[in-house]
Amino acid sequence: MGTVSVNRELSGPSTSSSQNPPVTTSISRTETVNGSHEFKISGYSLAKGIGIGKYIASETFMVGGYSWAIYFYPDGKSVEDNAVYVSLFIALASEGTDVRALFELTLLDQSGKGHHKVHSHFGRALESGPYSLKYRGSMWGYKRFFKRTPLETSDFLKDDCLSISCCVGVVKSQTEGPKIYSIAVPPSDIGQHFGRLLESGKGTDVNFEVNGEIFAAHKMVLAARSPVFRAQLFGPLKDRNTQCIKVEDMEAPVFKALLHFIYWDALPDVEELVGSNTKWASTLMAQHLLAAADRYALERLRLLCEANLSEGVAINTVATTLALAEQHHCSHLKDICLKFIALPENLKAVMQTDGFEYLRESCPFILTELLRHVARIGEYSIACRDHQNLNEAPLDGCDAYGRRVKPRLH
Repeated sequence: MGTVSVNRELSGPSTSSSQNPPVTTSISRTETVNGSHEFKISGYSLAKGIGIGKYIASETFMVGGYSWAIYFYPDGKSVEDNAVYVSLFIALASEGTDVRALFELTLLDQSGKGHHKVHSHFGRALESGPYSLKYRGSMWGYKRFFKRTPLETSDFLKDDCLSISCCVGVVKSQTEGPKIYSIAVPPSDIGQHFGRLLESGKGTDVNFEVNGEIFAAHKMVLAARSPVFRAQLFGPLKDRNTQCIKVEDMEAPVFKALLHFIYWDALPDVEELVGSNTKWASTLMAQHLLAAADRYALERLRLLCEANLSEGVAINTVATTLALAEQHHCSHLKDICLKFIALPENLKAVMQTDGFEYLRESCPFILTELLRHVARIGEYSIACRDHQNLNEAPLDGCDAYGRRVKPRLH
């Protein structure tokens, strides 16, 4: 038997009889998570006269896990300024406590010269650090953002439109320790495995008849994905004939799309289902799938359809979509449709569609809500026309905390 020799030189030099304890390190990183939002104010001349302290708000936008909104005051924020300034603020629009952030408000030069008016904290050493917003509704900005007389004759106003850009940098801190290893983990592909199982037809144990077409599936997969299928296939009141269950009030392509989502956890290709990839075909499929998702309690599918329909709102389909949103409790989609229909340039055209007649007959109470939206738009337009000619005053350059940030021109 041979011997094993140990090369002691490979173990490193020995400095003393007692070894030093290992040294560990960690790093605390404080940085900003940045995001921007551009807010266009069209019809500035009509917005003048809305009233001191009243604002026009942008849609909320997310930065650093919080919602934010831009508030523009055409007649100024403070009564003592006598409506001679326009005011501009950025507000925390979600729940939060002591949210620390940096801000930049930019009035865009629309002449193409690039002489933007910028108020920024980025790249500057503030004596007291980033601003801390204490609660929802806290805001930072300028009561005296700009004198109206020079504003209205400047390159910042073009075609009665102002364009404002806001950048928010939410301060985040985290502590990092040493990474012992790093292994790339691929994303889940379980949907592909189940999808191929459906395509193969192996192990199916239940059939569905939809408009004369037969679809084979797996009881356990359906039951795992849908509480309605679980009750239908395994509950105390389950269908006795599970070899072939007849599905009423649903078209075959819609049921096929429903099965595709249950197995693949993704929406199918509309062109493969109906032979068309037009926007109208996609909207029609999304409308039918929304009803099917609600019927079988598939919440993720319902939200996917709701999102697709909200992005594709159009004159010829919005009334039908609104009826579906009301019937299937899709509050966000319903609100989007009501706002779209209530616009003066859309209302008459939508009322002439067949979908509006269906909406009137199937959901008569929704017309009351639609009238409220129309009335709000009408009241706002009247208020804007009643006040037009107010004086101007100088910019103060102070934020809501009394601190100054020197404006600069780009």
